[in-house]
Amino acid sequence: QVQLVESGGGLVQAGGSLRLSCVASGRTFSIYSMGWFRQAPGKEREFVAGINWSGTITYYSNAVKGRFTISRDNAKNTGYLQMNSLKPEDTAVYYCATASRQIPSRKESEYDYWGQGTQVTVSS
Repeated sequence: QVQLVESGGGLVQAGGSLRLSCVASGRTFSIYSMGWFRQAPGKEREFVAGINWSGTITYYSNAVKGRFTISRDNAKNTGYLQMNSLKPEDTAVYYCATASRQIPSRKESEYDYWGQGTQVTVSS
């Protein structure tokens, strides 16, 4: 079992930045790939970014590429999502998730454990 707790969400103006954190506990965090997903009101949850267990492979959705950066610190059992140049369309609940695979997946179904989510609201 892995427990995940996200933090760092909040209200920010368009063009601003936020850094989300995801702290893992339970089984060894470092063996899992990690992903960030988001769900806006009335929409399905979508992939945002993924990172492999060593941090050497990262994937991003086209919507956030160049603005968001995913990273992890296995010594701290923590993953991060640095979000810059935020837009109102980035408003959503953001979730971190881990998968028992070395290469991150863009598919929600590939992830085993999920956090409770953190709200990000970007005002125009």
